[in-house]
Amino acid sequence: MEQQLFRDDFISKLDENFTEVNYYFDYRYKVFFAFSPIVFQAAKCIILELHFATITLTNHILERLLKLALITKAVGIKGIPTEKWNSVFLEPHQKYSSINLGNSIELCRKENLITESEKDTLFTTVRELMRNGFSHADATKILANLPDKVQMFQGTLNEPTKLEEISMNPKVIPPLQALHMENFAKLNATNYFKYVFKLLEDIENRIVQMDSN
Repeated sequence: MEQQLFRDDFISKLDENFTEVNYYFDYRYKVFFAFSPIVFQAAKCIILELHFATITLTNHILERLLKLALITKAVGIKGIPTEKWNSVFLEPHQKYSSINLGNSIELCRKENLITESEKDTLFTTVRELMRNGFSHADATKILANLPDKVQMFQGTLNEPTKLEEISMNPKVIPPLQALHMENFAKLNATNYFKYVFKLLEDIENRIVQMDSN
């Protein structure tokens, strides 16, 4: 493929999609400054309409966000002398860095870092559908609501006008799975990223409020 085709496509997508994500390039972090380069990459994926990449990177942001929220809540956001970083961060790092997503969600709710409604959404929709469906490549999560059988038609070169009706299960046939997952990603990637980033903003505000009390 010619380089010019890529260049034209990139420029076209930049012109079309930049305003959709400009907010995230300019966002001023209050707590989670380490997310700036990761969010920058995810926003570029949205511009280029890299839907699978957007979802999987957003999954990373979410899992990291919940762990860092717990660690930050434990140590606070006031300045810590550099020479004390090892001792201050060691215990919360050991406590939270390796926990799974379900435990992160539960603990963040217990610490009032997320609301009950957010907890429910993270458990029922995000954890099962977005995280397991894409980061764990579990197509059954994405395709669960599809029918077990779809009717398709098959022809032959010898008799092109004669079509034979056949029944196929889109949940188990890889090429059909791929089509449905691609469509799902296209429809949901950007909104998923926006949801997780809004969660990041809300958790930042809650931590700031907690630390000021």
